Amino acid sequence: MLRKGWLLLLLGLLLAFPPVASATGLEFYMGLLTKIMIFALAASSLNLILGYGGMVSFGHAAYFGVGAYTVAILTREGLTSAWVIWPVALALCALLAFLIGAISLRTRGVYFIMITLAFAQMIYFVVVSFKQYGGEDGLRARRPEFGLFELNDTTLYYLTLGVLAACLYGLYRLVGSRFGRVLQAIRENESRTAALGYPVYYFQLLAFVLAGTLAGLAGVLMAHYTQYASPNLLAWQQSGHLMMMVILGGVGQFWGGVLGAVVLSLVEEVLQDLTIHWQLGVGVILLLVVLFAPKGLAGLWRRRKGL
Repeated sequence: MLRKGWLLLLLGLLLAFPPVASATGLEFYMGLLTKIMIFALAASSLNLILGYGGMVSFGHAAYFGVGAYTVAILTREGLTSAWVIWPVALALCALLAFLIGAISLRTRGVYFIMITLAFAQMIYFVVVSFKQYGGEDGLRARRPEFGLFELNDTTLYYLTLGVLAACLYGLYRLVGSRFGRVLQAIRENESRTAALGYPVYYFQLLAFVLAGTLAGLAGVLMAHYTQYASPNLLAWQQSGHLMMMVILGGVGQFWGGVLGAVVLSLVEEVLQDLTIHWQLGVGVILLLVVLFAPKGLAGLWRRRKGL
């Protein structure tokens, strides 16, 4: 873990950035940071089940996309209050994760990977089939009303930062709790954990639902950021993108999702300006990390610190 002083310094810099960006004409980077924070939340939610629970879900983008589409559909139907839209979106993602998890967690290994992918693709094609909601073209997602403040680019930045900080603190307390230790024990040896009397299935299902809900929250924020919901948010490529972030940052490392989101987003941003073959560069970087830092960038940092 990063020391408290470094975390407070980083938080202070992030809080001070919007007025500095506005004064210096760097509003683009404020938007980039907002996107990175959204992906950091989504990747951290995947890291909970992948890194701490050993559940390799290849359909995590389903909840990310459903969260975004819930915002788009409800605002199109006339709902404008974020105090209604957010709970509905999170409840829907939690219910979806519960239904998918209740079935998928009865399988193991490659079967679990394939069934989570299958469910995500089913949801993707259902969304595409809704022609009244844009079909393959996607749907505009109007920004809702919070009442206390107007949701513009600056307030969205602060809202995203606050949500990310609160969720990371909650995840930190969770993985360090009895629940988190049992979840890691299941990852290491499921049979032995079950023999000790722990209800393995229910621990995994609860983690799966929590991860899906947090991914849905990230999707809600993404809809506010782009003001658009696209079927690409639910596609298997998006699930792979989130998994790449976790692998790059460090599977099972607390800051793995955050670090992976930061590095991958910045690398993609830079390489897209340099070449049309930017995916090749991303692949090379990911390959180097896997070969020389199997625990990801966060694990490499811990190793250098002797932790």
